[in-house]
Amino acid sequence: QVQLVESGGGLVQAGESLRLSCAASGGTFSSYAMGWFRQAPGKEREFVAAISWGDRNTYYADSVKGRFTISRDNAKNTVYLQMNSLKPEDTAVYYCAASPDGFTIFALRYSDWGQGTQVTVSS
Repeated sequence: QVQLVESGGGLVQAGESLRLSCAASGGTFSSYAMGWFRQAPGKEREFVAAISWGDRNTYYADSVKGRFTISRDNAKNTVYLQMNSLKPEDTAVYYCAASPDGFTIFALRYSDWGQGTQVTVSS
């Protein structure tokens, strides 16, 4: 099991950038694939991005491809989500999650979740 704490959310204007961080503790971080998900008010949680344990593979939702970048620093037990060219439709609570089962876009495969960080993009 791993504990996850997100940070870096906030209120920005459309076109601006934010970088989210997710610090992990209590487990072998480097053995987990990591993902970012988001949930907007009244909507279901959706996949945003994932990265394999070895940082060799990444995958993005079509809605963020080319604007968001997921990365990880295993020495710091941290995964990041760089978000550029933000749009109002990116407004949501963003969650990081850890998957012991490997690289996946499916939320059910993630065993541990952070508490979330709010991102609000004004137009």
